[in-house]
Amino acid sequence: MLFGALLVLLPLPLVLLALHFFFKADGDFTLTLKGPTPREAIADKVVWIIGASQNIGEELAKEYARLGAKLILTSRRVNELERVKAALKGQHAPEDVVVLPGDVSAGIEQLKELVEKAEAAFGGAGIDIVVQNAACPRPKLSAVDFPDDVLQRTFDVNVLGVIRITQLLLPGMLRRGKGQFVVVSSVAGKIPSPGQTVYCASKHALNGYFNSLRAEVLQRGVKVSVVCPGPINTPRHESETSEEFLEKRVTVQRCAELIVRSGGHDLMETWICLQPILFLLYVMQYLPALGFFVINLIGPKRVKSYNNPSGVLKMSSLFKKSS
Repeated sequence: MLFGALLVLLPLPLVLLALHFFFKADGDFTLTLKGPTPREAIADKVVWIIGASQNIGEELAKEYARLGAKLILTSRRVNELERVKAALKGQHAPEDVVVLPGDVSAGIEQLKELVEKAEAAFGGAGIDIVVQNAACPRPKLSAVDFPDDVLQRTFDVNVLGVIRITQLLLPGMLRRGKGQFVVVSSVAGKIPSPGQTVYCASKHALNGYFNSLRAEVLQRGVKVSVVCPGPINTPRHESETSEEFLEKRVTVQRCAELIVRSGGHDLMETWICLQPILFLLYVMQYLPALGFFVINLIGPKRVKSYNNPSGVLKMSSLFKKSS
């Protein structure tokens, strides 16, 4: 009888340990159980970071530089790219960083020229890893109030520009039989995001495209890693404590580290966020009816919170009736 009781109780500490790990995690199990990014997966590779001038893009440049990559940095703002390049001097030789200004929402001819310049860098070695990090700011508005020009701009930057650059890069990668797309999508590409309907739609489109592309090209040597960060503590939020948010925020540095880790381990899709968003992602994945119930419950309050000066949704507001 004692032996039987021990068999029943033995898994309990392991279950408690797993629960503790889960509620402290800042990413999904597949990602957080992996070790640090293997240096051999990055060293001496040509990495093109699109959207490299600030926040996640800037930290990605630092992380890839630390691991020994040759970098091409792209965004519309040349001065900011030069600033990022200067910040890498302590850990990277200047000749291993190329500044290549460009706008992903430009016409197809301009994008062809941009891709040709990127592929010609470092002696025409081509691109080993392209990090698709460009994104349009996401205004927090109800769907009925969303302006058409912002709708167009969001899809030009978040979807059409990203797809066009991918299509232009693919022939070279397929010809060489190697290459990788690391796509910085969003948790909004996995779960509904009331008050950000257009941004959410653009990220769902991104996930659909790249998850489909992976199935087409994986057996020809081209890999696709889709990374879905949740709320990130960018400089805009640094003065706000995480207790003010329903959505606790991962630091920009940690987010960049986990994005690089995801690509370095060839993970197909990963999530980066803290609780309760991480828990909601798992609910939406395995119990979608319950997930939609929760989203529908908080949706009106979330949209209403965007009209407040602080623009935050506090936990206490979920338990109050909407006026």
